[in-house]
Amino acid sequence: MFERLREDIANVLEKDPAARSTLEVLLCYPGVHAVLMHRGAKYLWQAGLRTPARWVSHLARFLTGIEIHPGATIGRRVFIDHGMGVVIGETAEVGDDCTIYQGVTLGGTSLDRGKRHPTLEPGVVVGAGAQVLGPFAVGAGARIGSNSVVVKAVPAGATAVGSPARVIVEEQDRRREEQAAKMGFSAYAVTRGADDPLAVALHRLIDHVAEQDRQIEALQQCLKRMGADVEACCEPLDAGALNRMVD
Repeated sequence: MFERLREDIANVLEKDPAARSTLEVLLCYPGVHAVLMHRGAKYLWQAGLRTPARWVSHLARFLTGIEIHPGATIGRRVFIDHGMGVVIGETAEVGDDCTIYQGVTLGGTSLDRGKRHPTLEPGVVVGAGAQVLGPFAVGAGARIGSNSVVVKAVPAGATAVGSPARVIVEEQDRRREEQAAKMGFSAYAVTRGADDPLAVALHRLIDHVAEQDRQIEALQQCLKRMGADVEACCEPLDAGALNRMVD
C-alpha cells in the first residue's frame, strides 16, 4: 500500500508544477485521497461487504468531491487533478498512468447490470468537464478534449474533441501531438493547434468561397474593361466575420 502511495505522490510531483513537496501532496491533493480511499472501498467490495464499501465510497465523495464506485478498477499512478465533480461508475476501468481532470464523468448509458462504463487504457488524458459514456475502450495514450462528449471508441493515440466527440487521427495532427508532448505536459488535455475538425472544415469552406468571390470579381473587372455590361449578383462574402463566428 505504501509503495502505491509513494508512486501516486511522485506522479503528482511530476505532472503538476503547482506541487512543491511530498507533504503538500499528501495533505492537500483530493485526487490522492480519493484514490487511497477507493483502494479500501475496493477491498471491502471484493470481500463481499458491499454496504460498508459503498459507505467508504460515500465518505470519500463527501471529503473530496470525487465519486468512485467501489466496483470500479483504478490502475497505478492515476492522477485525478483538482477532481471536484469527477464521477467514475461501477464497471469503469482506468488504466495505469491516466490523468483525469475535474468534472469528468465515466458513465453508463444503459440499465444492464453487465459492463456499462468505459475502459481507459494506459496513459489516457481526459480533459476537464468531459463525459465518456458507454461500455467502450479509449485507446492507450488517447486524449479527450475538455467538455467533449464521447459515446464511441477512441483509437490509441488519437484525440477526441467536441460534442459529440470527433476523433482526430490525421498524420498532421499526430505530428502536432508529438510536438506538444516534447514541450511538456498538456494541461486540461488541450493541445496547441488541435482544433475541432468541424471548425477546421467550416474555416476551409469559408476560405474557399472567399477565394471564389475574389476570382469572380477579377473576371468581372476583366469583362468590364472589354466593354461588357456586368452587374454584381450578390454581396461578397465577409470571410473574416464568418471565421470569427466559427471560432
